[in-house]
Amino acid sequence: MTEQRAQRVAEEMKREISDILRNELKDPRTGGIISVTNVDLTRDLRHAKVFISIFGSDQEQQETLSVLSKAVGFIRTEVGRRIRLRHTPQISFLLDKSIAYGAHINRVLRELNPPGGGEPSE
Repeated sequence: MTEQRAQRVAEEMKREISDILRNELKDPRTGGIISVTNVDLTRDLRHAKVFISIFGSDQEQQETLSVLSKAVGFIRTEVGRRIRLRHTPQISFLLDKSIAYGAHINRVLRELNPPGGGEPSE
């Protein structure tokens, strides 16, 4: 039962943190487009790892992570106001590179098998 609850709370946190990043966080140093890809919440609901994907250069990604780590108190307070829990989880932001990795794999596959290339004739 607690694992299902943790999953439901994690999904709700994902929605709320996305909304906070989109509408409430007004820091111009957050370069690129930020999307929350996953929230990994412990079963006791005390700690949350928030995986984010940032569209931008490596420097913009690192700067955005730095801004988010400084704004974690504000974000945690907002999450606590929006989701009624006994304890608001400690939040840590981690960079999710799975989207960039998927794009890289697609690019490599396209280079190996160009469209319209077809089979070599004998």
